[in-house]
Amino acid sequence: MDEPKINGVIITPLKRIKNSKGDIYHAMKASADGYAGFGEAYFSTVYKDDIKGWKKHTRMTINLVVPIGAMRFVIYDDREGSTTKGQYFDVTLSADNYARLTVTPGLWMAFQGVGEEVNMLLNMASIEHNSDEAINCDLSEFKFDK
Repeated sequence: MDEPKINGVIITPLKRIKNSKGDIYHAMKASADGYAGFGEAYFSTVYKDDIKGWKKHTRMTINLVVPIGAMRFVIYDDREGSTTKGQYFDVTLSADNYARLTVTPGLWMAFQGVGEEVNMLLNMASIEHNSDEAINCDLSEFKFDK
């Protein structure tokens, strides 16, 4: 898995414990890199080839895992003064490439379903949802495909 080239993005490999009666997928510990408090957790799905985004959180740190299906995440840094301004980071997460993606406030993100059936993520957000805290823009604003 490629290391993030954007300041404020962390990829943390996670443990998947295989069991004949059903697997266990680790997600987050309070002692983990990227843990910035707990506000809420929710699941989101996206259909194959559909793209959700672009969204930038102004205060929320998000921690994403994909236990079902596969999702491609693209992150873009447009922060003034950032040493990684203008850079993109692209990663695909799945049960087979099981890791946590941490994205700190101020970065744009979009994601696409790439698995054949259900593609589901878990977001463990640092604060509760507040519609005034996020900025959305059209997919045409930034490159999704490099």
